[in-house]
Amino acid sequence: MVSMHNRMDYFGKVAVLFGGKSAEREVSIKSGNAVLAALLRQGVDAHAFDPAKQALSELKGFDRVFNALHGRYGEDGTIQGALEIMGLPYTGSGVMASSVGMDKWRTKLLWCALNIKTPEFEMIEAQSDFTTIEKKLGLPLFVKPANEGSSIGITKVKQKDGLKAAYLLAAEADPLVIAEKFVGGGEYTVGILEDKQNGLSALPIVRIVPKNEFYDYEAKYLRDDTEYLCPCGLSAEKETQIQQEALQAFRAVGCRGWGRVDFLMDEQGNHYFLEVNTSPGMTDHSLVPMAAKAAGIGFDELVIKILEITMSAKIEAKVEVGHVG
Repeated sequence: MVSMHNRMDYFGKVAVLFGGKSAEREVSIKSGNAVLAALLRQGVDAHAFDPAKQALSELKGFDRVFNALHGRYGEDGTIQGALEIMGLPYTGSGVMASSVGMDKWRTKLLWCALNIKTPEFEMIEAQSDFTTIEKKLGLPLFVKPANEGSSIGITKVKQKDGLKAAYLLAAEADPLVIAEKFVGGGEYTVGILEDKQNGLSALPIVRIVPKNEFYDYEAKYLRDDTEYLCPCGLSAEKETQIQQEALQAFRAVGCRGWGRVDFLMDEQGNHYFLEVNTSPGMTDHSLVPMAAKAAGIGFDELVIKILEITMSAKIEAKVEVGHVG
């Protein structure tokens, strides 16, 4: 890794993108401020940049971008496409993987095609037969907007005939809505980190034990009683198996750089992959920094490792831009 003394020259001028226009703006501001502070501590010439308040044309003069945006426009391929056109290397996944990863439905379709296990699900619409779907998936079940993060718009349906109301709530956040079978043996996540020498590797698994009904927005960001267990309690053999499958699930979507793959366990010890997160949180409650710490990687080192990948992405971005027009 480059010494602190040389980092200003090595990385050049770095824009930390955070804030933005999505429903996850407040979380993104927390992530971005934490990343910005870490980069400055490490001697990087880093600057805050909020696309909701600054024109993207103002990124001219920067050498690379640390993307700490969450949700729409920042995590769905939109900002990634703009940065590709500008020839600016950026952290995290590219346009296609960001777009697919943001869409829970299409991620599940892709995983199903590759026999990667995911909880049973149904796409639902205003004219769906809600009673039949309730019977098929059983109760309780979850209803989710396909293109939101941070558990925004998610409902756990526990009562018969409760699906329609849950659909209407989710549809306020996104026109694509999925109903998903309940899997009740525990919530877990696998952080994934890339480096130039070893490629993608999985971090230690973290088990999440929320005191709420499920790991919702409040449990993620506002409560201090959510438990995070690392070691996660799985056998070493089971953990290694799931880490390898999580890498497969991550690669299947086309992801790169860093991210997170969430999964559930049932009472029989079977695991089911839930979703991929291509721009995970970097707050004091966030899971990837927690997993990295368990692997002996401090927060500042983690931020530098994520930024480091843009050094090899630089040429790819400029080559792609060279073909435009």
